[in-house]
Amino acid sequence: MPENFVHTSYPSRVVFGAGSLEQVAAEIELLGVRRALLIATGSAHQAANVVEAALKERFAGRIDGVRQHVPTEVAEAARTKAREVEADGVVAIGGGSAIGLAKAIALTADVQILAVPTTYAGSEMTPVWGETSGGSKTTGTDLRVLPKTVVYDAELTLQLPLNVTAASVANALAHCVEAVWTEKANPITETTAVEAARALADGLLKVLREPTDADARGELLFGACLAGTALASAGTGIHHKLCHLLGGTYNLPHAETHAAVLPQVARAKAPEVPQAKRRLEEALHTDDLATGLFELFEAAKVPTSLQTLGLTREQAKEAAERFPGDVDDILTRAWAGTRPEGAPR
Repeated sequence: MPENFVHTSYPSRVVFGAGSLEQVAAEIELLGVRRALLIATGSAHQAANVVEAALKERFAGRIDGVRQHVPTEVAEAARTKAREVEADGVVAIGGGSAIGLAKAIALTADVQILAVPTTYAGSEMTPVWGETSGGSKTTGTDLRVLPKTVVYDAELTLQLPLNVTAASVANALAHCVEAVWTEKANPITETTAVEAARALADGLLKVLREPTDADARGELLFGACLAGTALASAGTGIHHKLCHLLGGTYNLPHAETHAAVLPQVARAKAPEVPQAKRRLEEALHTDDLATGLFELFEAAKVPTSLQTLGLTREQAKEAAERFPGDVDDILTRAWAGTRPEGAPR
């Protein structure tokens, strides 16, 4: 029997299945949205065209193109646009940056979000928002930004380049791994995280062999959904806080930063939760969690060093000094891309 715990679940409606993009207009109507602002990344342009046409008189306007880490000036422009078109709903199609911009609007306006993720970021399942200003990224949790409905359509991910796919899966795996050691982690978040990791690892290996395998792409979306769900309840810890510092301060690519940092954080933190560590290792088909993550990212050709991403050694030292905790060893190893063999004593 599990020990006593407290678990919080968040209310979201999930519509999952190939071709489900066609259901977006009906789902918007179900939410009672009268005027929907459409936000789309460049790669989701065609899908956004389909949704725009299907929304008919409910279509209020459109924002094409987003920027990672949600810069404040971009967020303010989107908020202004939402006010001008009198939007009471936002449809966000794309990766975490598109959904993040929708959240920025919802944080200050009474709008409902419908998210159509085309990567595996998982933010569509969380009430977590982030915004960057002056080289610093601020994050928070607010139920107003939680998408009311999430539509997962694997057909929208079939042409996602392998390098983007692999980096995005690394991001999703970070949600799984961190969800087992935070202060709010519990048996429910652990089980969800383990099954998410299994789907993500298996799906990635299949996609590396056949990039347009629709079933494998669906498996990745399912894993991303579970991973985001686990993180939403368990919250974030040292890994995500460190990645937000690196991304917001040094403008490093969000997903790739997770890939470089996660194996080193897992090396340091996973031994503190031995049962969860063993379960994650079984899901990833490895006998050491940190090494297994590192080797999976290597096999997928995701950069495993912050140096490769453009961070200088001096910046890595500066980041360690700025972080509220001892992360010098983690950052030194992540900067160099050191194989994480052997847990620290």
